[in-house]
Amino acid sequence: MKRVTTSLKAKILLLSILPLIIVTIAITMISLNQAHILSEQEIKTFEENLLHSKHQELQHYVALAMNAIEEIVEEAEPGDKNAEKEIKNMLQNLIYSSDGYFFVYDMAGVNLVHPIQPELVGQNLIELQDTNGKYVIRDLIKIAEEGGGFYRYLWRKPSEGHQEKKLSYVVKIPKFNWMMGTGLYIDDIAKEVANTRLKVTRNIRNTFFTVVVILSATIIVIALIGVAINMHSSQLADVRLRELAHRYVQFQVSQRRNFARELHDGINQLMVSVKFRLELARDKLLKGDESAVHDITKGCDVLNMAIQEVRRISHDLRPIQLDDLGLESGLYSMTSEFSERTGIQMNVRITLPEQRLPDDIEISLYRIAQETLTNIEKHAQAQHVGLKIWSGEGHLWLEVSDDGRGFNPEKTGTGIGLLNMRERTELLSGRFSIKSRLGVGTRIKVGFAIL
Repeated sequence: MKRVTTSLKAKILLLSILPLIIVTIAITMISLNQAHILSEQEIKTFEENLLHSKHQELQHYVALAMNAIEEIVEEAEPGDKNAEKEIKNMLQNLIYSSDGYFFVYDMAGVNLVHPIQPELVGQNLIELQDTNGKYVIRDLIKIAEEGGGFYRYLWRKPSEGHQEKKLSYVVKIPKFNWMMGTGLYIDDIAKEVANTRLKVTRNIRNTFFTVVVILSATIIVIALIGVAINMHSSQLADVRLRELAHRYVQFQVSQRRNFARELHDGINQLMVSVKFRLELARDKLLKGDESAVHDITKGCDVLNMAIQEVRRISHDLRPIQLDDLGLESGLYSMTSEFSERTGIQMNVRITLPEQRLPDDIEISLYRIAQETLTNIEKHAQAQHVGLKIWSGEGHLWLEVSDDGRGFNPEKTGTGIGLLNMRERTELLSGRFSIKSRLGVGTRIKVGFAIL
């Protein structure tokens, strides 16, 4: 009898709770749906207002720039090089934030002004596409020719170093047949919208739980809390899984990039050394100079080093010289061989910290010095080269200078060697600078933070 009574109470309790559960779920779902629709409308309006403010801000910046150069443009004649140069210098210096700058292209797509990426100046980018396949410069020029306007695309964000969505506003300067404009990165809009959406979602969820607490029994509240905890745990697991996958992809990309860099900076440099040795031996043999045997022997030694380097790269991509000699001895050996091979006088001063440097800094310093000497040998026509390493300002500095013919980095562009040196430095959050003047020489300076 007791068993039957218990079962009956359970059925009555269930029949009492079940309608309450159904009504609660129905009311809650209707409320959530209405709240979701309303919140999406509000978020859309909020996003449109943010974009409108960005449009106004860009138009304001361009108007300011046009006002700044208006007098020069009005007084200049078409083809006035002095006026063009003055305008370029003015726009080059109009930087209004870490990511805000002005760019100028001619109607053929050649970049004339780009303060943040000076390596683009002088390049024809008419065929440049972003990762979505948009012909960015071509489309911007078309918009400028049609009277000016806005355009969205993907472009590298200087402060973060990777591509982000960008909104630009461009106009045409008819007298010089230029397209001039500026842009703002709108990833912050997406973040603000995402934050707003997150807050709305949280508010809806809080309302849901409030309704459940008011209208449901304690057991239902406990069940819903359990479901919420499970959902939260699942979301955390998904986030961690995505982060792990992202880090794995980044690791693969980094390893491939490092491998390609090691092939260029290591094996290629040794092969160049062998080539120069053999060419020197050939020239001596043609002159009957028996000392060519020494150069051939040296070339064979370097070739053997290349073989060992290939083996070493297959393991850990670490130069054999660093393992056998250490950084200081390795650099002295490299510079001595360079001076002997080229006849260029070397002035080497190396002062390293007492504690051993991290492997990544050692190999980067060695490779950068190696790449710099190779470039000097190929292009500089120098008589004297200085290499020094010292500590200061919390950094370990490497500086390589020569008295060669120099070059103009903006006009000449950046080769793969300089790009590799810059990337090596930036991967370790270091500082990289290059200064060069025609007929004076070149100086490359690199700094890495040390404890």
